[in-house]
Amino acid sequence: MPDKKEKIRWRERLIIALDFPATEEARSFIERMEGEAVFYKVGMELFYQAGPSFIAELKEKGLKVFLDLKLHDIPNTVKGAARSLARLGVDLITVHALGGGEMMEAAKEGVESVHHPRGAVPLLFAVTLLTSHDEKSLRQELKIFSSISEMALHLSSLAKTSGMDGIVSSAWEVEKVKKNLGKDFLTLTPGIRKVGDPSHDQKRPASPEEAGRLGADYLVLGRTVTKAADPAASFREILKSLETIKRQ
Repeated sequence: MPDKKEKIRWRERLIIALDFPATEEARSFIERMEGEAVFYKVGMELFYQAGPSFIAELKEKGLKVFLDLKLHDIPNTVKGAARSLARLGVDLITVHALGGGEMMEAAKEGVESVHHPRGAVPLLFAVTLLTSHDEKSLRQELKIFSSISEMALHLSSLAKTSGMDGIVSSAWEVEKVKKNLGKDFLTLTPGIRKVGDPSHDQKRPASPEEAGRLGADYLVLGRTVTKAADPAASFREILKSLETIKRQ
């Protein structure tokens, strides 16, 4: 975590979500970004269509890759999956905290069992609660009667104990996570929307400035950039707004 005098290098902390159904669209979008972004998220839809070869293509371009597959299975299966993904050279992998401590520990063993020539072991982030959930869905559908804030903090604590580098959560849980688990425990925040943008399926969105002030370490930018008339300009606007933020 940066100290009081260190400037946050936001260009390396802003992750663009390549939420496209095919590689052609993803490649076209990256070209439109004109080299502005250096970190991209590949989720289930694109990865299941494009496979490991597309990850290799991104890495050959010198880009960082967040492979967001949210691993959630029995510990031995997750260990093997994490090992396979680490071999692709990705920079960040997600697992579901709801899979439990043993499963998260197995994921860590998996990524650490791979030889990394440059010492770049992928970061492991645990998903606490999806940002599409709200208090109503938590209680009525999942039968979880803790508040979203309480449940997110509990799962975050479990993730840290299990060796995760950080957690994925909405911006609104970040302050409490940092206060209880320490500033060095990283947070990655999806559901980022510029003020005035529609929230779509996100129940707890935040603006880039709000997330930055609350202490989020990585921000995932989706439709607020990918659906913009000029994606590169939208990215630059967000980057500029974040560079004015001062935080302890």
